[in-house]
Amino acid sequence: MHIEKFTFNPFQENTYVLSHNNKAIVFDPGCFNAAEQKILTDYLESNELELVGLWATHCHLDHVFGAEALMDKYKLPFCIPEKDVFTYEMAPKSAAFFGIPDFQVPEADASIKPGQYQFQGINYEIRFTPGHSVGHVVFVFHEQKMVIAGDVLFDGSIGRTDLPGGDFDTLATSIKTQLYTLPDDYTVYCGHGPETTIGKEKSTNPFVSA
Repeated sequence: MHIEKFTFNPFQENTYVLSHNNKAIVFDPGCFNAAEQKILTDYLESNELELVGLWATHCHLDHVFGAEALMDKYKLPFCIPEKDVFTYEMAPKSAAFFGIPDFQVPEADASIKPGQYQFQGINYEIRFTPGHSVGHVVFVFHEQKMVIAGDVLFDGSIGRTDLPGGDFDTLATSIKTQLYTLPDDYTVYCGHGPETTIGKEKSTNPFVSA
């Protein structure tokens, strides 16, 4: 299994491509314009990857910019967390607030929910981690010792909680119960900035300690 990171859009959001057996899933498609979309599609094509999934950890504006273009090109649904529809529907208003006119979101499939699943024979777990948004989830790959964490936990920081649906106490509880319970050597692939590890954040994160 391979994971590739792309940093897109004015918010410097990390979009991830997870691939195995020439099949790929895009997590948090943040590609903002045609040039960024081409970077992503060129990667898929040059590596002969078949895109089979468009998934979101949560639905803030910067994590869904590229959803419609990829849906149209690859004829795939955009799968979002079942409890984050509110955040998704708020994205056009958020875009207008940030001076991005005429942004609309396509219809999404609100089917992502906690549980145990498989992708191309690889086991993974979805955990519910609200606090940054009302329906945020993380994707945990135990055999690979990694987490696609969206905007819950960062290298030396945590997700902001001042947006609609955010709550610090809820986020802190999510981090302590859903992330800090993982082994220390798990790599955390964050929605912004560099990767970190569970152990590092448990011992040094200034906002939420273990």
